[in-house]
Amino acid sequence: MDSKIAEAKKAHAVCIPCPVQSHIKAMLKFSKLLHGKGFHITFVNAEFNHQRFLKSRGPNSLDGLPDFQFKTIPDSIPPSDSNATQDVDAVSKSISENFLAPFSDLLVKLNSTATSSNSPPVTCIISDGFMPFTHTAAQDLGIPTVMLFTIAACSLMGVMQFPRLREKGFTPLKDESYITNGFLDTVIDWIPGMRDIRLRDLPNVFITTDPNDPSFKVIIEAVEKAPKASGIVVHTFDALEQEVLDALPSTFPCVYAIGPQQLLLNHSPNDPLESTGYSLWKEETECLDWLNSKAHNSVIYVNFGSITVMTPQQLVEFGWGLANSKFMFLWIIRPDLVVGDSVILPPEFLEETKGRGLIASWCPQEEVLNHSSIGGFLTHCGWNSIIESVCTGVPMICCPFYGDQQTNCKYACNEWGIGIEIDNGAKRGEVERIVRELMEGKKGKKMKKKAMEWKKLAEEATGPHGSSSINLDKLVNDVLLTKG
Repeated sequence: MDSKIAEAKKAHAVCIPCPVQSHIKAMLKFSKLLHGKGFHITFVNAEFNHQRFLKSRGPNSLDGLPDFQFKTIPDSIPPSDSNATQDVDAVSKSISENFLAPFSDLLVKLNSTATSSNSPPVTCIISDGFMPFTHTAAQDLGIPTVMLFTIAACSLMGVMQFPRLREKGFTPLKDESYITNGFLDTVIDWIPGMRDIRLRDLPNVFITTDPNDPSFKVIIEAVEKAPKASGIVVHTFDALEQEVLDALPSTFPCVYAIGPQQLLLNHSPNDPLESTGYSLWKEETECLDWLNSKAHNSVIYVNFGSITVMTPQQLVEFGWGLANSKFMFLWIIRPDLVVGDSVILPPEFLEETKGRGLIASWCPQEEVLNHSSIGGFLTHCGWNSIIESVCTGVPMICCPFYGDQQTNCKYACNEWGIGIEIDNGAKRGEVERIVRELMEGKKGKKMKKKAMEWKKLAEEATGPHGSSSINLDKLVNDVLLTKG
């Protein structure tokens, strides 16, 4: 193994995430795992997000290390609010049209300055699965590229069906009425490794009337390019999604389930990049002090993620549902959570929840979920949130909005037994009922037991001899340390 370590010291992985919070976080964790294996790392952020990191974490937060450096490329998107996520369609369009040239230029520059900067030439690219242009850049250099999908295996299998959905005429929708007329309840029975799937259970980016929808287009490009990669990494673990993972190799040559990432990182005692953090927003750590004063399993944590937007009415209904449940809650309300409006909760809501509700604009989510006072999680079902709940044994109320969230919800509730679904347009009475069920009902207790079982399996997968640890070593030795 000593020769492999020496070889890794000469390996230089350029890691580039899709430029949104959840994808950046997962790619940064994966980069740290490779760094721990001896790789030299160049982490590439879009300039907009690089500046957000510096704003949230401090001017020296991305100084990195001699063998872990941060670089930027322009995203060619018009300036927008620096405290809000960029428009998803604008990001998707720019990925398709503008990212290849500056990324290729960066690779050339890294190679041309390798000797003077005392770093090895680029030997591999670790690309977000939804950044398909990187395959062209890797081909030009004759180096392997690995696509990291920061989503569940079930969601990856779901997006792999998009070309077939288009061929069969399921997308684009003929008109908006198809969203409400029962069409989305159509059962799809031809997806390998997935049963009882309706159209509405698939990642919902295909639900569009626009044949040139930018987000749909970039996913189709990713689906077409991914099988050409030297390897596919999915942020999951074998036991959680065995059936789907077994079916994926029919589409891809080499699939590696490597997760949960944080549990793998926990086996490295020192994190020299700990101060870097993962958040594009400034985290309010005071909420941890508040949680310290609360009883075991007594608080419901509420966070709708980094991209989801709500109407003012949705916000108020969820707020009153939480208030009327009488349970304590920690609610994360981003500055840009309410679409086109500032967040305003009525004074009577604040008075009703005084002392038992805490609202913050952002928080260190994994620390919160690990806190003993947290008894449940009301989530939008982003994959980072789901996998972090699995790691901590916290059951969920699943409220999907966009993208892969509906698929994650389907599996969390129906396959893994750790979630209860709620519609994102639910009224306060329904919110109150489901919060009570999660926190004190029979179903909630059953879900908690199941969540603890999955937590144990996740820990086993990431142990020294677990499936994810073995898969990481295989990826490094069989793909990343080979030539082209």
